[in-house]
Order: sequence, then C-alpha cells, then structure tokens
Amino acid sequence: MVQGCTSDAGKSTLVAGLCRVLARRGVRVAPFKPQNMALNSAVTEDGGEIGRAQAVQAQACGLAPHTDMNPVLLKPNSDTGAQVIIHGRAVANMEACDYHAYKATAMEAVLASYTRLKRQHEAIVVEGAGSPAEINLRDRDIANMGFAEAVDCPVILIADIDRGGVFAHLFGTLALLSASERARVQGFVINRFRGDRALLEPGLRWLEQETGKPVLGVLPFLHGLHLEAEDAINLFQPPKHDALRVAVPVLPHISNHTDFDPLRLHPQVELRLVAPGEAIPACDLIILPGSKHVRSDLAFLRAQGWAEALLRHLRYGGKVLGICGGYQMLGHLIHDPHGVEGAAGSSPGLGLLEVETTLAPRKQLRNVRGRLAFAAAPVRGYEIHAGITEGPACLRPCAQLTHAADGARTNDGVVMGTYLHGLFEEPAACDALLRWAGLAAPQSPDYAAHCAAQLDRLADTVEEHLDLHALGRLLALEEKNP
Repeated sequence: MVQGCTSDAGKSTLVAGLCRVLARRGVRVAPFKPQNMALNSAVTEDGGEIGRAQAVQAQACGLAPHTDMNPVLLKPNSDTGAQVIIHGRAVANMEACDYHAYKATAMEAVLASYTRLKRQHEAIVVEGAGSPAEINLRDRDIANMGFAEAVDCPVILIADIDRGGVFAHLFGTLALLSASERARVQGFVINRFRGDRALLEPGLRWLEQETGKPVLGVLPFLHGLHLEAEDAINLFQPPKHDALRVAVPVLPHISNHTDFDPLRLHPQVELRLVAPGEAIPACDLIILPGSKHVRSDLAFLRAQGWAEALLRHLRYGGKVLGICGGYQMLGHLIHDPHGVEGAAGSSPGLGLLEVETTLAPRKQLRNVRGRLAFAAAPVRGYEIHAGITEGPACLRPCAQLTHAADGARTNDGVVMGTYLHGLFEEPAACDALLRWAGLAAPQSPDYAAHCAAQLDRLADTVEEHLDLHALGRLLALEEKNP
C-alpha cells in the first residue's frame, strides 16, 4: 500500500507506475483504492462509477476498470457533504459526521471488493487517501492504516520534495502513527526531486538512521508527464500562436475536467481555464463543463458575469458547447423535484437550447460509441448524469450513439450540448469538433497512444530509480520476478 504524507504527494502516480512495471513483467496485478474523494470519475465495465485515477491505474495494468478497484467513492457537493457511492452506485448524500458513522458499513464493502480482487490477481497495489497522520480521522479509518491493519498490508510512505520539508513530512508522519502502524511502514519514497542527488544523500542517511526504515527510491521530477488528474486542476496553460482559442469557465463543482486534456495537449489549441474572478477572454469556443451541482454552479456562473460573456461571445460569431451539466445549463429550465443535488425546485437555464432537464435519483452510467451527427466521425466516451433532457432541439442531436441519439444543437449550429464525456479523445471526432469551432485544418494527435506512452515513461522511471527487489519482496513476488 502506498500512503502519502500529504494530498498530491504522488500516490496515484506511483501506484500507476508500479502497476505498469508489474504488468510489463507478466504479473497479474490490479490497483485498489478503498476510499476516494474526487469529482473526476469513470464508468466501469460492470456499469458503475469509480475515481478517474483508478481507471488510469487499471489501464496501466492492461485491465478494464471495475468497481472493485474503488469500492467507496465520495463526490463532494458542499464543504461538508458528499454523495456516497458504494460499489459504483450512489447510495445517499451525507454530511461528514453522518458518513463517519457510516464507515463501518463502508468498510464491509471495501473488504468484499479487496477479497474478490485478491482471488483474481497475484498482486494488488493499494493507494491510500490524504495522509495516515490525520489523527482526528483515525477512528474507523478505512482509507489508510485502518485498511492496512485490517488486511495485514505492508506500507510505503511517499512525500513530495518539490513542496519543501520532505524530511519533516516523512519523519513527522511516522511519529504520529501508532506503534503497530509504524512497524507496518517498510520504507520511504521521495517524489519530484530535481537537483544533484549527492546533495540529498546526507538527509537520506539521517532519515534511515533515525527511523530504521530504508529509502526505497528517489523519483525525479518528470517534466511534462501527463496522467489524468484525480481532482486537481492545473490552471496554467502556455500561450500558443495561431491556435484555436478555447475557454472553459472553472465552476465550483466542476466535474470530469479530464474531458479537456486532449485539448490541453493539442498543438493547434490554446486552452484557457478561466478561474473565478476572471473574465472570459476573447476566444473561438466556450465550453461549459460538467458539474456536480448544476443549479448552484449556474447561479455562480451568472454572478461571475459569465452568462453575459456567453451572449456577447455568440454575437461576435463564437461557438458554445456544453458537456453534461454544462449541456443542462444551456436549456430553458432545470428541474430538481427530488432534491438530487440540493434543495428541491427549478431554475431558469441560459435559454440557448430548446430543451429542459429534469434531475432523477438514478444516474445514467454507460460507456458509449457512435458517430457525430454533424460529421462522418466516430466518437466514443462515457455518460455519468442524473438528468433527463428533452425538447425540440433534441431532434438535432450532437451524436448518434449505438443505444440512442445524444445531445442537441441549435438550428444555426452555433450552440451544441452533449452528455458525452471524453468526446475529444477520438482523433477523428476531435478534428470534426475543432473544425466546427473554426479551426481550418485540424490534425488531432492520438490521445490514447499518448496516454499509453506516458505510462511507459513513468514505468521506465520507476524501474530506474526504485528498489524493485525490495518492493517485490513486499508483494511476495521476488521468486517469480528476480
């Protein structure tokens, strides 16, 4: 089990790298995260929902994502509450204290999934959540040491040296653990190192002497490494000359922003993620992203002045695309009669598409394929939404999928909405969408091949800089893979 001294220490990345290394050596390996908190999610082969990071780790293993890889997913919908998803299905919205009391039930789901994975695989690489030193959450913990102790799992700690204070992070985390938890820690990994390794050696020796634990490796800072993010948003994007300009307003409950990774990496696209308090810049295309709390985020969008910016953008000849929650915002009304995302009621939409949306308690979860309705281009992706959208504009769909038509367009084709996440990942579909947005001769890279190459780059780095013999012993694989 990989546990981190902080959030974003590199747990997800290290687990993905280890999974790729083991899979390349012929080991039947699977990723596992007992409890995840993230708004970026993926649809699994068994029709459920898990954290996006576990889907990437499954790809590293050469596996289709499965709900057993992340049995508990929390999707925040306020500062103190979240939607609780067990084995891929939403069971309730809970406040933090209510969920704390529910953890005993959640742990049953965690152990059931772990047991099933263990039967099917030779090795399981587990990812913790946050930090095991959050002593206020030790009672009933299922995400870190609580799980490790329950299944007798060895642990390595990872810390991010790029943040500073790496030795304090590692030494302090170890000091805050119980005696049995400290004994469970088998070593340390330092992440994102840049500089001369010789200058780091005195600190490494001190850490090993003071703790009696080995440093299993020092991973270098991998410039330009791209793995789909679990939740964090990188707002900085370098400017590009003579590129199609795309703006995405960052909403408080933005979800599945990995939709825009193919655009972030596209050499002909300048992607601008617009932070709260910023004005939407002059651009060719505005994309309204997915949202976990559509009506609340729509009110926020209006308060930021972004609704007026959208109308001005359209008057000047720009295009607008809404994805999932963003699609719902483009319609005339959003109804939430059951209080799925907050207080029951209705909210006026932006009125740019002749549709209305009604939120339903049961989510639509599916991986899909089809063709864009306005171009001869194959498209694939996934749906995660609670809304049912209907209206005259649906007679002009965005895509014709194998199971049904999807989305809607205006008569003049300048505004379009879709429930399809991942629609930029297929090169032909990305070309068609960028051509619609105004790019004369798009040449979209193969995003899937790029992601696979990034996993191999990560695995190469892990093989070079980590003590794989020690890690093999922890996984009881040393004899099979010397």
